[in-house]
Amino acid sequence: MILPENTAADRTFQVDLRGLVDLLSHHLYSSPRVYLRELLQNAVDALTARHALEPAAPAGAFGIRLYADGAVVRVEDDGVGLTEADVHTFLATIGRSSKRAEKIAEQRGDFIGQFGIGLLSCFLVADEIHVLSRSARTPDAPAVEWRGRGDGSYTVHVLPASARPRPGTTVTLTPRADAGEWTRPAQVHALARHFGSLLRHPVTFDDGTGGPGASVNPEAAPWARTYPTPGARSRALAAYGEEVFGFRPLDTIELDLPAVGLKGIACVLPETVPAGRRHGHRVHVKGMLLSEQAEEILPEWAFFVRCVVDAESLRPTASRESLYEDDTLAAVRDALAERLRAWIARAAASDPDLLNRFLQAHHLAVKSLAVHDDEILRMLLPWLPFETTDGHTTLDEFARTHRTVLVTSSVEEFRQVAAIASAAGLGVVNGGYTYDRELVHRLPEIRSEVTVADLDPATLTAHLDPVDRETELAAAAYLAQARDALAVFDCDVALRTFQPASAPALLVDSREARHERTRSQLAREQEGGLWGDILGALRQEAPRAQLILNQLNPLVRTAVAIDEPELARTSAEALYGQAALLSRRPLRPAESSLINRSFLDLLAHALRKDS
Repeated sequence: MILPENTAADRTFQVDLRGLVDLLSHHLYSSPRVYLRELLQNAVDALTARHALEPAAPAGAFGIRLYADGAVVRVEDDGVGLTEADVHTFLATIGRSSKRAEKIAEQRGDFIGQFGIGLLSCFLVADEIHVLSRSARTPDAPAVEWRGRGDGSYTVHVLPASARPRPGTTVTLTPRADAGEWTRPAQVHALARHFGSLLRHPVTFDDGTGGPGASVNPEAAPWARTYPTPGARSRALAAYGEEVFGFRPLDTIELDLPAVGLKGIACVLPETVPAGRRHGHRVHVKGMLLSEQAEEILPEWAFFVRCVVDAESLRPTASRESLYEDDTLAAVRDALAERLRAWIARAAASDPDLLNRFLQAHHLAVKSLAVHDDEILRMLLPWLPFETTDGHTTLDEFARTHRTVLVTSSVEEFRQVAAIASAAGLGVVNGGYTYDRELVHRLPEIRSEVTVADLDPATLTAHLDPVDRETELAAAAYLAQARDALAVFDCDVALRTFQPASAPALLVDSREARHERTRSQLAREQEGGLWGDILGALRQEAPRAQLILNQLNPLVRTAVAIDEPELARTSAEALYGQAALLSRRPLRPAESSLINRSFLDLLAHALRKDS
């Protein structure tokens, strides 16, 4: 039999509603508690549409009422309501939103929700959703009742207008037994305040006990209120920040971006934040809480503040628990970063006490900003604290006594030379911490009379005084024994005089020397081959470590006079080990073994001598 052409028929997807609800609960929404946020959001959007329909209505004429008595949860609004056709179109079609219809999509910036799946979140806590609605678009519109069930079935009935005398919508849920955690009266009230405390429409809560309904959002956002004085405003914003975040802010920064309808505050953390830790920020969209962990609202370097903002034009993701990354969000992030820079500039110009307290806690954040921001660099580099041979101080103070500033490339290098360099009158800054070396090198841009150079072993050893010729000749045998003992570490030995006299030895061990030791090891493993010859040539060019013995130290003067070869080697190893420990760098296994062996050998020698 020959089949006719084009017999394929279009078919529609079959949706397993239970499977979809499971998908929402485990992958889209973070918690079943979002059901109340979605109901509040739908109510707010219905009120927004009602105000667009009746713009002359006074503010506060339409509101939202919540009810929970342990048996049911009910959310009622005075919004635009639904017709029978709307119910079939929007409540019974997954993914379709009434806010996309009738050109409302052109005004979607006025609405919080944009995805049309929020009502399904109610199935996270209930097996049936009951909706009773009456449209405000037609004066004599009937009431419409819709019942949706978790198995995917639903019923619709048209009721007389008396079933709902006023336009609006009521959603009623009968919670499942396992949903009590989220539907108890106290929890519903807490969730309503959590999500809706900044909503612009009046929201009340009734727990069914017969008492007056409690207001969920009795006051406007703190930045939207008026205060008698600037000081009163500052104290109120700080108190709100403490209430929200649990700490008393070092200062509060008001945020206002009219282009996107964003207002809020940034609370400066009073204590140091570990590098790289980013705090989440509390973001509301049109008054509805979107996220408490919105890291994307600020750049990474701004980890010294936590923000709470309310915005009009930011787009939520499908789950409405984070922000959609688009050009608007990028522009907002840049604009808020500029507000933080401006606050730092104001503190630097007019409040040195606040600036000092801020820098003590958050100098790392400012350093990360100064690396890429020339304005912040010029303002704050002289005031930023650094570890130096004069202690922890600012570059401004340090540059007053050191016109030539030397900077190390690592913390280890600084610790090796700090005491000796300080005694020699050298000004050295620890450049081993994040951003520090790069920032110190930019100091001449701020102070033209200062020069900055990297510290290398030659610079330091040039400032150590040589010993006289007779002393050098007298110590020659010992130095030869020491060099032979420490050859395994590619370490040379020299005798100098330097302060403090209490320091017996200085180990100058650059990174180049350590890299050379690695290459040397590879060369030994490849001995006789072409690769070994190449690495051997490199080994001859790289600088070696240096153990510089201090002739001013009594222990060293005793050691260089030793004429017993084995004791001389042991003492040199012990001096090397002590200098390595003082450098506070990680010890290699061979060095740890050397320290233990030399200690035991010296102890054994002392015991033999005493006996």
